[in-house]
Amino acid sequence: MLICIVTGFSSGLPLYLLLNLLPAWLKTEGLSLKVIGAFALIQFPYTWKFLWSPFLDRYALPLLGRRRGWMLLTQVLLIVGIAAVGQLKPSTQVGLILVLTALIAFLSATQDIVLDAFRRELLPEIELGLGNAIHVNAYKIAGLVPGSISLILADRMPWGSVFLITALFMLPGVAMSLLVAEPKMIAAPPRTLRQAVVEPFHEFFSRHGVKAALWVLAFIFLYKLGDALCTALATPFYLDMGFTKTQIGLIAKNAGLWPSVIGGLLGGLWMLRLGINRALWVFGVLQWIAILGFAWMAWLGPAPADSFRLWALALVIGMEAAGVGLGTTAFVAYIARTTHPAYTATQLALFTSLMVIPRTLISAGVGWLVESLGWFDFFLLCAVLAVPGMLLLFKVAPWSGGDTNAIKEQQ
Repeated sequence: MLICIVTGFSSGLPLYLLLNLLPAWLKTEGLSLKVIGAFALIQFPYTWKFLWSPFLDRYALPLLGRRRGWMLLTQVLLIVGIAAVGQLKPSTQVGLILVLTALIAFLSATQDIVLDAFRRELLPEIELGLGNAIHVNAYKIAGLVPGSISLILADRMPWGSVFLITALFMLPGVAMSLLVAEPKMIAAPPRTLRQAVVEPFHEFFSRHGVKAALWVLAFIFLYKLGDALCTALATPFYLDMGFTKTQIGLIAKNAGLWPSVIGGLLGGLWMLRLGINRALWVFGVLQWIAILGFAWMAWLGPAPADSFRLWALALVIGMEAAGVGLGTTAFVAYIARTTHPAYTATQLALFTSLMVIPRTLISAGVGWLVESLGWFDFFLLCAVLAVPGMLLLFKVAPWSGGDTNAIKEQQ
């Protein structure tokens, strides 16, 4: 479980840097919302990571083993890349920033491939729910570094120093990669690159059947659509509502910490009683309600941050953190349950790629949507877009179904 804490933290930090710290940096340097929203396109590696995941299943680096070698390499390169991007100037070097942040996204997505596979091979079946709950919690906690600590530091020191300090928070992951043991192989790894590319897809569609497999893929694509879109420009939204960077760091982000941690841990324990299927229903509804909190904050509109507005912001962010934390816990456990032990890297990369496609593609146009609709109507749209994923639960995880393959049982 301690290892799951570090895998979650190492996985979450680079992503939240791209989602929270990068937009705040670009906005304070005078770039428009349209340009900042377009930077979401650098997240394409998270969408397409299944394309190179077979290489990580098939090949091992000379040192540390099949999983740990790739973990260490990506983590060291991420430290270098994050520290370097902060030395650039958005006003004159936006093209170079785009290239370097895209490289960070690629390294982060590659790290996710191997960390997900490592965790899946490390945890026995009975510990998947709790282990993934702890991983998701640590993933969310990692967001406090670029989304809270770094923002507070940005009011007190140059951005270059802020990015350097943020990069050093990747060191626990480096230590873990050096110290932990390589997990025991549950199934034999692919022997050829062709087998590593073809068999994960063949096994998945053979196990489910084509029609049922497509329902599963559609569900993975849509379940997190609403909240991913809702939080795509969260930091610029807080700034537009009249809050300072320090207030965002101290109140908005920290108000989300304990609800997220408590929600995620309770979710992991609650799933032991509910089962993954029912947890997806209950947590999905809470996740949807939390999105409406952002609409309420937008309805209040921008104003000086008095005590009422600070408490209102803390309430909204706490609701969002708890709801999304619970939903993500059940969702990640569902994805892990759906994979086959022989092809963990490729199948997990495929499923998690589908999960982030909405965030990458649609979020690139969030700036345009906000400027066209306004924040209030935009958040209502997010709530509507969260509904189709919930409706697919009737097919992929019926309330009365067991936690084995529900679709296969229906067929």
